[in-house]
Amino acid sequence: MRSGWILLTRTDLPMVAKNPITDSNPNGDYLKGIGDADVQATFIHNINQRWVFGFGMRVIAPTGDDVLGSGKWQVMPIVGARLALPEISNSSYFEPLLRYDVSVAGDPTRRNISNLQFAPTLSVGLPDRWFVTFYPSADIRINYGDPIPGQTGRWFIPFDVRFGKKLTDNLALSLEVGVPIVKDYPVYDFKTQLRLNVTY
Repeated sequence: MRSGWILLTRTDLPMVAKNPITDSNPNGDYLKGIGDADVQATFIHNINQRWVFGFGMRVIAPTGDDVLGSGKWQVMPIVGARLALPEISNSSYFEPLLRYDVSVAGDPTRRNISNLQFAPTLSVGLPDRWFVTFYPSADIRINYGDPIPGQTGRWFIPFDVRFGKKLTDNLALSLEVGVPIVKDYPVYDFKTQLRLNVTY
């Protein structure tokens, strides 16, 4: 394990297929296209073999079209920690993550974004490099921004799980599925993501 501080960077230009509930798509029809691009920098500190702490910032650009994108520049401060769980398996861990998504510029006719996002991630390593992860995405949300069509409250709480396999030390394939439990603030009706992660 590396000691001290590590800087990690990440960029995304997502190809999106989703059914957002918006003013221009009130029925939540499925749409496909390019979403909003982002860049992220995170500082991570390995405290010891068991504990890791990190914080960072993501900047999101309004590159998506009118329905799949937000039309807003956004900043998202992030803080999280990781607790290794060798009692379960060498690759198991608990990783709570908190981030705040807020719009800072962009199309003044689009709704302002301000929501707190949380992920109480629990990943369990299984035999033969398989794994299952509960709440891998920060999809638990409290909306403090402008309401969206269909919103009756501030909370969105899904059941979110990912199954996957590490194909090599640097390559993992996984499938994530999410369904709402509380949908007072509607984010999605059903979510699935097929993900190929490459680390180097």
